[in-house]
Amino acid sequence: MERKEEDVKLGANKFSERQPIGTSAQSQTDKDYKEPPPVPLFEPGGHINPAVTFGLFLARKLSLTRAIFYTVMQCLGAICDAGVVKGFQPSRYEVLGGGANVVSHGYTKGDGLGAEIIGTFVLVYTVFSATDAERNARLSCPYIGPILPIGFAVFLVHLATIPITGTGINPARSFGAAIIYNKDHAWDDHVS
Repeated sequence: MERKEEDVKLGANKFSERQPIGTSAQSQTDKDYKEPPPVPLFEPGGHINPAVTFGLFLARKLSLTRAIFYTVMQCLGAICDAGVVKGFQPSRYEVLGGGANVVSHGYTKGDGLGAEIIGTFVLVYTVFSATDAERNARLSCPYIGPILPIGFAVFLVHLATIPITGTGINPARSFGAAIIYNKDHAWDDHVS
């Protein structure tokens, strides 16, 4: 019985003997299987701030269902994080107010609200500017990308708002700390 060339090129034997399996000469079309498509909810990049997620939704870069899903997961993650911190260091947790944001003495609730609105706007605006694909400036240093401007904006906002409210530019983090700490003064500044 005579072997035909087509019989040899099936399955694992479809590559010639001169080309070992696993070399870069094999392309995607040469594989015996197809790569699965990426899972749509777990794309590269991270959304850890509901304010940024809401901004992306308003800019029509996220669907409503994905924005709601991200926001709920961000809040649940923040609640879990605050619970873990309370579990590991309960005495320091109580002394430091559970990480909940409160308006400092000498400032009004309006001052705190204004500082948080401005700080959150600066963060969201910087994220939009640093990740805009149509901006040429972001390509000037491809290794750093959006990391440096976003980090610098967070640093500056913290410098300005820590003395006023403790910096709550991430609503999920503030919400999670208030849920786990659950004292009246933590909720007074959230609701008002």
